[in-house]
Amino acid sequence: MQRRSGLRTSELHLRLGGTSLVLDTPESGLPSIVHWGPDLGDVTEEALAGLVTASRPQRVSGGVDEPTRLTLLPLQADGWQGTPGLVGSRAGAGFAPSFQVTDLTADDAGLVLTADDAEAALRLRIELRLDEHGLLHQTLRLTNSGDDVYDLHELAATFPLPHTAGEVLDTTGRHLRERTPQRHAMTVGRYDRESRRGRPGADATLLLAAGTPGFGFERGLVHAVHLAWSGNHRVSVERTITGSSLARVAELLGAGEIRLVPGESYDSPEAIGSWGDGLTELSGRYHRLLRSRPQHPASERPVTLNTWEAVYFDHDLARLSALADAGARVGAERFVLDDGWFRGRRDDTSGLGDWYVDDDVWPDGLTPIIDHVTGLGMQFGLWVEPEMVNPDSDLARAHPDWILSAGSRLPVSARQQQVLDLSNPAASAYLLERLDALLTEYDIAYLKWDHNRDLLEAGAGSPAHPAVHENVVALYRLLDELRSRHPFVEIESCASGGARVDLGILDRTDRIWASDCIDPIERLTIQRYTNLLVPYELMGAHVSGPRSHSTGRRHDLSLRAGVALPGHFGIEWDISALDPEVEAELTAWVAAHKGHRELLHHGTAVHADLPDASMDLRGVVSPGRDRALYTFTQVTASASYPPGPVTFPGLDDERSYRVALADPTATLGGPGQSALPWTLDGVVVPGRALRLGGVQAPVLFPESLVLIEVTPA
Repeated sequence: MQRRSGLRTSELHLRLGGTSLVLDTPESGLPSIVHWGPDLGDVTEEALAGLVTASRPQRVSGGVDEPTRLTLLPLQADGWQGTPGLVGSRAGAGFAPSFQVTDLTADDAGLVLTADDAEAALRLRIELRLDEHGLLHQTLRLTNSGDDVYDLHELAATFPLPHTAGEVLDTTGRHLRERTPQRHAMTVGRYDRESRRGRPGADATLLLAAGTPGFGFERGLVHAVHLAWSGNHRVSVERTITGSSLARVAELLGAGEIRLVPGESYDSPEAIGSWGDGLTELSGRYHRLLRSRPQHPASERPVTLNTWEAVYFDHDLARLSALADAGARVGAERFVLDDGWFRGRRDDTSGLGDWYVDDDVWPDGLTPIIDHVTGLGMQFGLWVEPEMVNPDSDLARAHPDWILSAGSRLPVSARQQQVLDLSNPAASAYLLERLDALLTEYDIAYLKWDHNRDLLEAGAGSPAHPAVHENVVALYRLLDELRSRHPFVEIESCASGGARVDLGILDRTDRIWASDCIDPIERLTIQRYTNLLVPYELMGAHVSGPRSHSTGRRHDLSLRAGVALPGHFGIEWDISALDPEVEAELTAWVAAHKGHRELLHHGTAVHADLPDASMDLRGVVSPGRDRALYTFTQVTASASYPPGPVTFPGLDDERSYRVALADPTATLGGPGQSALPWTLDGVVVPGRALRLGGVQAPVLFPESLVLIEVTPA
C-alpha cells in the first residue's frame, strides 16, 4: 500500500473484478474519477497520464477561469454549478466548504483520503473500494472539527457516468405492484427519486441505472447505483450543460435530523455502483456480492408453507395441524404461522405490540402446533411485526410515549397502526426481551419480520425532532443483537410486501418478500426487476390458490408454480383438502423445484430481450454454463401465430446443448395443432445458435407457462 500526502499531481488506476477505476488526484482539491467501467488492462504510467490529461476540459467563453471538474464531492468552491455533494451550515455560516487533501492511502483496489477545511472547521473522509465482483463501494464521513454545531442537510456519494449514457431506467410501484419499470431519456438537468416513507417504500427503485439508449438485459453499456440503507433516501442522475453526467445517492435527512456537535461525525450509508454490458452482467455483480457474504444462507432454501392466505386470523389447532399434514405430504420443509397468534389479535385493528401468546386461542401455548410441525420433519416459523403498534393494545396504553410523532398528536393512522420509536432504549429493550423470550422458549427456526406501514411525522423526544435515521440505526442494532443471541434463526424482511428491499436490511436478514401479490402475471414483472438486485434464493416466491386474492384472476397450477419456481419457493394456499389429482400435481412441482434448487440458487439469472412483449423467457444458467433451466411464458396472445422464435441467453457459444421440455406432458395449446417438432424428443443446437437464433416458441394459451431444460449434448 502506498501513502501520499497530496502535494503533487498523480494518477491512480484501481483494478479488480473486471472493473477499472482511474482517478486524477491533483495537487489542489479533491480527486476526480476519469474512468469507471470495463477493465482497461495493464496501462503504462505514460498512457495513464495521457488518459487523465485527455479527460480535462478546456476553458470556454462564459465559464469559470479554471475549468470545472466533477470531483468525488462536487462543490461550488471548485467551480461546480450543479448539485453540490455537501449541503450544511453553522446557522447559515460555513455553507461553502473547500477541502484540501491531507492524506491519501491507495492500493490496487481502493483508496482512503482525508481532506480538511480549516476555515469551515470540517474534516472529510472518503473511501472508495472495488471488490472481487467488480462493484464500486463508496462511503463518506463528515466530522465537525469546530467548536459549535454544524447542521448537515445532505452528504452524497457521486458516481460519474459515461457520455454514452442517454437513457435512464428505474422502477416505481405500489402495494401489490412493486418494481414496475420506467424509462426516459437522460437530458440536461437532474432526475430525482426520493423516499420520504421512513423505509424504502413500495415505489422505491432498487437501482437507478443509466446506459446507452435501448440497453436491455443482454446488451448495452449500463451503469447503476444502489444505497444500502433502509430509510429515507434520494437517488438521482444529473447532466450538466458543461457535459458532465453523474449519479448521486444520499440519505434523505429531515430538518435538524443530523446536528453534529464538536468532534461528532456522520457516516453516510454505503453506496454501491455496478456496470455491465447489459443488465444481466450488471446485476450478476450484486448477486455474487450477496452470495460471498459469510452470513449468506448455506443450507438449501426450505420449501415454505405460509398460513396467511390459507387461514388468515382463523387460528385453530386442528385446522392448522391438517394444513401442516398436507404440507408435509406435498414436500414442504418449513411451516410459518402468520398473523393472529398473540394477545387480542382477532383482526388487524388491535393487539399489535403485545407479543405474548394468546391464551384464549392457544391455551397450551404454541407447543402443540410446533410439536406437530416438527414431528412431521418441518421447521416452524412465526410472523412478527415488532416496529408497529395498534393504539388498541396494552403496549400503546401503557407507553404512549414510545410512539413516533411530531408532538402531542398522533400521525395519520395507516393499517390501524402507529410506529414505535426504536431509538427509545426502553422500547427497543422491550422488543428484544419479547422476541428473545419467544425464541428461547419455543423451537422457532424462522421469523417473518413485517413492517406494514409508511412512516409519517416520525419524530421522537421533547420537543420532537425527526428520528427516521435514529430508528433505522436502532433497527439494525436490534436485529444484530437478536441474531447474536439466536444465530441459527433465519429472518425474512417483509414490509407490506416489498417495501423494504435494500442491501442494508439484507445484511441482517435471509430473504425478502417481493410482494404481497402472488398473482403470477403480476409476479413476472415484480420478480424480474427485484432480481436486478436480489438473487433468487433470497426472494420469497409462493404458489397461490387458483384464484388470486390480490387480483381475482384465475390461473392453472403450472403457471402459478412455474413463476415461483426459481425463487425461495413456497405455498400460500389452503391445501388441506385438495383433490388427489391437484395434490399430486403440486407435489410434482415441489419435487421439480427441489430437483433444480442447486442450479436455481447458485447459477446466473438471465432474462431474454425478446422483441415480442407477449412472450417472456427467463432462466438460470449453471456456473460452468453446462446446463440451464428456463421458463417460457406466453403472457398475452401473440401478434403472430404461431409465435416466433425464442433465444436463450447465458450459454457458452462454443458448446452444443440438448434443448427439451422439462415436462413433456405439458399442454402446448388447443385443438387443431400439430406437435412442435423439437419438443418431441428434444433437439441438439449449438450454444451460439441458441443465443442468436433460438428455437421456435411453442404455441400456448395466454397466461400459460412451460419449463425448458438445456443440458450438455
